[in-house]
Amino acid sequence: MKKQRIAALTTALCLALSLTALPASAADDSTRTETIRALGIMAGDSSGDLNLSRAVSRAEFVTMMAAASPYKDTVGSGCGVSLFKDVKSTHWASEYIRLATEQGWMTGYVDGTFRPEQTITLEEACTALLRLLGYDSKDLAGSFPTAQLSKASALGLLDDVSAKQGQTLTRQSCVDLFYDLLTAESSTGAVYGTSLGYTVRNGEVDYAALVSADTKGPYVASSGGSVSLPFSTSGVTVYRDGTASSLSAMKEYDVYYYNSKLRTVWAYTDRVTGTLTGVSPSKTAPTAATVAGVSYSIGTSAAAYKLSSQGQFAQGDVVTLLLGMDGDVADVVSAQSSETVYYGVVVSSKKAASTGSTSTSSGTSLQAVTQVACTDGTVRTFYHSGSTRSVGSIVSVSTGTGGTVLTGLAARSLSGTVSASGTFAGYTLADGAEILDTDDQGGYARIYLSRLAGASLTAGNVRYYTLNSAGQIDRLILEDATGDTAVYAYVTSAERNSSGNSVSGSYTYLRDGQSTTLNVNEAYSVKAGGAILNYEDGRLKSMRQLKSVKVTALTNLTATADNREYQVSETVQVLLKDSAYEDKFYATTLSQINASDYQLTGWYDDYGGAGGQIRILVATPK
Repeated sequence: MKKQRIAALTTALCLALSLTALPASAADDSTRTETIRALGIMAGDSSGDLNLSRAVSRAEFVTMMAAASPYKDTVGSGCGVSLFKDVKSTHWASEYIRLATEQGWMTGYVDGTFRPEQTITLEEACTALLRLLGYDSKDLAGSFPTAQLSKASALGLLDDVSAKQGQTLTRQSCVDLFYDLLTAESSTGAVYGTSLGYTVRNGEVDYAALVSADTKGPYVASSGGSVSLPFSTSGVTVYRDGTASSLSAMKEYDVYYYNSKLRTVWAYTDRVTGTLTGVSPSKTAPTAATVAGVSYSIGTSAAAYKLSSQGQFAQGDVVTLLLGMDGDVADVVSAQSSETVYYGVVVSSKKAASTGSTSTSSGTSLQAVTQVACTDGTVRTFYHSGSTRSVGSIVSVSTGTGGTVLTGLAARSLSGTVSASGTFAGYTLADGAEILDTDDQGGYARIYLSRLAGASLTAGNVRYYTLNSAGQIDRLILEDATGDTAVYAYVTSAERNSSGNSVSGSYTYLRDGQSTTLNVNEAYSVKAGGAILNYEDGRLKSMRQLKSVKVTALTNLTATADNREYQVSETVQVLLKDSAYEDKFYATTLSQINASDYQLTGWYDDYGGAGGQIRILVATPK
């Protein structure tokens, strides 16, 4: 299966800028500002500062208009024509002034001057932008400036613009004015921004699409973390794995992207080391590679070539995949001398072949194939020397030029309460800390800090942890701390049968809306209601009853019963009871039930730590 990443391309870019997807309401200030910057309508100084409080001159305004027009890519940087006595052909804005006057957006003064350094007022700017939109005097009612300001207001050009009639525009006012321009209707009735090829939805410019369109990459940092950028690195903005950073923090093999208009670099350190077990659909033209049992899409021609039949890597080699922001393979290199280490719980382990041994193209002898649920939530397959490992045991896996070494881990426990801010047992959890809840049967669930906030964990709940160079917990392996690894079902029928010295049972249960009946040569201590199904070696071993409460109030997150609040599991199973039949139920959703029209029974687990969540809800019509 392809590894799933939270950071798809446009999402990652937006998150890196602390900008999120917006509803159909006014874009916030940062989004409007970064949109105008991304479009090249307004640029920052050498440090990247937009100086939004500074006043805007007429010359500066015409350059912004040109960048917000169909002529944005056609204005030359050479000398223009001297159309005004105060604008020589060598003036830095002469070409833009020529364009603005030829298109009729702006005019000079009766004395033959343009006055390029003179600041521009709100009404002058609105007049120019109305002309850019195709409106002329016949579309206006009244005299200057009232007619121009009224029309601009009606079109939405003045939304969020703080400047008033007669006031000089600041660069912040221009940000708002030009953003409103993109979402306004032109004289033809079309949304102006769409005529320039931009996406405008519900009155907002699609910022993510703008950024991704102008972002270049992926590239791979060379020795010493060196990167090649087509703009000055003074004041450049750098994000490394989504966190504010600097170019000096870049390392060799970091995958990076850049946006020249934003003067921003995004770097990613995600890489996977393991045995290359196959490429698809063919060695001639591969589009995906499988390493450590996980398939990754190939995102560049360079990576595709290296993994092809003409390239340097073959099946069985231990390689390192360098992953980009969308999780695709940006490049492939030989396994580095600095080993990659994974931690996790064994899901399965078996001999590598019927002969008990196989070998890779590099000559490493293999005796076992072990699947490990790693702390990042990904199950990886490792081919290694040595014996198989018991399911549910915790291990570390080192992969490098010396091959793959799988090592069992001794318990390393902690106890205490996890705070919402991320402190636990005297340690701080690192940003993006990988947390895995496990059980002794190889069950696992990726957990996030918010899931553990306020939970008291015993030494028995913590199996292992590692610390980063800052002394923060960066990996945490738990055991039965949340109940999220367990299998939950609703028993609709439970029958115990005795015959002489033998006992048998028949049980029918619903799990995720599917009904199953089991006839077993033993009896479980459950009756109709919520239950936990316990497995061993893939076979049902026992059932255990959940605890029940009568729910009097319900939200998507919590349920109230007996003046106590219970958390509702994100994977809660909701069943609607058929009032005409005692044992007939229908799967439904939280949004379809409430505490006013239904009698609600919640079934919750008894796990310590962060357990005690409602796992099954049964709704009976009143």
